[in-house]
Amino acid sequence: MSIENLIENVDSQIIKIRTKSLDVSFNELYDMYKNGELTIAPDYQRLFRWEEEKQSRFIESLILEMPVPPIFVIETDNGVYELIDGLQRISSYLHFRGEPLGETQQNDFLVLNGCDIVDDLNGLTFDKLPKALQIKIKRSFVRMEVIKKESETSLKYHMFKRLNTGGELLSAQEIRNCTIRLLGSNGIDFLEECSKNDDFISVINGVSEEKRNARYDQELILRFFAIKNNIDNYKYPVTEYLTRYLEKITIEEGQFDYKKEKNVFEQTFKFINANWGEEAFAGKRTNGTIRNEFVLYYFDGIAVSIASLIERVMECDCNEKIVEAVDKIKAGAEIQSYKTGSVNRVRGRIKLFTEGVEKVLEGR
Repeated sequence: MSIENLIENVDSQIIKIRTKSLDVSFNELYDMYKNGELTIAPDYQRLFRWEEEKQSRFIESLILEMPVPPIFVIETDNGVYELIDGLQRISSYLHFRGEPLGETQQNDFLVLNGCDIVDDLNGLTFDKLPKALQIKIKRSFVRMEVIKKESETSLKYHMFKRLNTGGELLSAQEIRNCTIRLLGSNGIDFLEECSKNDDFISVINGVSEEKRNARYDQELILRFFAIKNNIDNYKYPVTEYLTRYLEKITIEEGQFDYKKEKNVFEQTFKFINANWGEEAFAGKRTNGTIRNEFVLYYFDGIAVSIASLIERVMECDCNEKIVEAVDKIKAGAEIQSYKTGSVNRVRGRIKLFTEGVEKVLEGR
């Protein structure tokens, strides 16, 4: 490609992004939120994680007129602004004004605590602040960068994906859940629906509560479908690989048959739960007792291999032999060679379990 063509290509993409900058007061943002003119998506609200001390120090910063980083919003077709970056700051202010957000909020109004520059602020709510300080904090302003509705959807999505941090360390799946809806909701809604399946919930019981709260269960489902259907494009580390697969099934580039895939998912985990239960993906100690922990390479190997053979498995009256074959592979030395996340190791463990189950199905 020539330099002229490269420059022209860059310019053509810039044209597709329409932005404007506004300086707005926090009181304006509060009013916009109350009136439904500024929205925070439910998935995004759930990521409000600042502890009250951190929220309090942010409020203290506003009172002391310290500079605040810009926030980013997307303008929707009806003119409403959707927040895409700045969640922790905006939510802290809303909480201080009596609008709690997130799953962990206990109080209706934030009571300042942990202010370490002006100690006298500690113990105060917004209503207890002197009038002059109430006005000061209301008039504190922040730069708002608006991505206008005329911008191309795919570019808005990529901008969101690059901007969005939530101000905290979020899991990859939490960020996917927030960003992917700019392209469409069918993919993420599908993962959420699958995550409520009782059989699936049972067999991943070894996943820690902390991981489940960070939507690791949905990432496992995404991983299951991505590896089952798109192993040729697998790349380690898998974060971007999984994100790209979710993008594809969301915009239907991959011709993902939701109904068919859901049926395979349900049958697969029904079989696994019926025959192994919570021990399906658990490791074993040297004395033979079960470790109550989730082993990812067992998940890949067993779930994907059973799914690839599910019709034959359901027709075969040989469940006990399949269980025996799978358990033998889990306890054997060969599986230890396929524990890591490289594509060859992932292929290797799936092949190992698939061949073991096939031998049973073929009566060998």
